[in-house]
Amino acid sequence: MTIDNQVHVKAETRNHKGFFVQQAAYQLKSIDDSGWALICLDDAVCYYVDPDNLEADEDDDSEESES
Repeated sequence: MTIDNQVHVKAETRNHKGFFVQQAAYQLKSIDDSGWALICLDDAVCYYVDPDNLEADEDDDSEESES
């Protein structure tokens, strides 16, 4: 299952090995059966993290015009 949504990691997020993950925009690739989310910075740098430490990239599509 491939998702490919842009997400950001919360401050002090650690990967599955316990190392800190750099705060940046990542592509959410998948969430595996054991519960880890696979996120990738580019084609070479990917991490498994707790999905609870991810924040969706919010677009400004929800802007309301004032009447």
